[in-house]
Amino acid sequence: MDLQQWINRGVEIMLEFGPKLLAAILIWIIGSIIIKQISRALKRLMLSRNYDVSLQKFLLNLINWILKIVLIIVVLGTLGVETTSFAAIIAAAGLAIGLALQGSLGNFAGGVLIMLFKPFKIGDLIEAQGEMGVVKEIQIFTTKITGLSNREIIIPNGALSNGNIINYTTEGTRRVDLIFGVGYDSDIKQTKDVLMKVLTSNPKVLQEPAPTVNVIELADSSVNFAVRPWCKAEDYWAVYFETTENTKDALDAAGIEIPYPHAVEIKKKDNFI
Repeated sequence: MDLQQWINRGVEIMLEFGPKLLAAILIWIIGSIIIKQISRALKRLMLSRNYDVSLQKFLLNLINWILKIVLIIVVLGTLGVETTSFAAIIAAAGLAIGLALQGSLGNFAGGVLIMLFKPFKIGDLIEAQGEMGVVKEIQIFTTKITGLSNREIIIPNGALSNGNIINYTTEGTRRVDLIFGVGYDSDIKQTKDVLMKVLTSNPKVLQEPAPTVNVIELADSSVNFAVRPWCKAEDYWAVYFETTENTKDALDAAGIEIPYPHAVEIKKKDNFI
């Protein structure tokens, strides 16, 4: 093949692949700029919504790599490379990795959902997965809470995001539900006055919403009163124990009979509103 033939062949190749190459380069440059703009916009959005720093980095890297892989496939397709098999290989690899890390991916997805919808935050008192405690740390795969007896409890985010969560801190106040029983010979009005005085004399009991005292049950050996003071979330257990102790003393001082052997019957009545 002489020089002229080489030149002609080169011109043919340039005419055939030159536009594709230029288009691929242009797509790569524009695509890279768009990916950077998307990453910056997502970062600003996450900062404005106070996303966890570790979650920000992980999500930005993940999205950045996904967009780059898509861009590479588009560029290869522009150059005329068959991308069907390439995409199939990526899909198969992704499926294998997903199956191997199914549990971890579920926990990761749960962590992302918790970060996005924020059903609780650090410092909140929550009850979930049969555990109750104060949220200590929210990680990508797990959430750590400190139990009421100072135990560290680690709950996988997958189970946590898919189960019921009771947040006792969100509203700022809690109602303490107690039941106290007195003898049938006791005067109902006097008993209600004594119980209400126990509540109103406690500075931790809120005046709004107002505490309530009502007859809730005529039991076999006692007339039971539902005693329901409201308090700040952090004062719940203090009000619970103080009300129990002060009620015993107040009933004794007023000469109101407390049936034996249940000196003071205390029950939680979460099903009552």
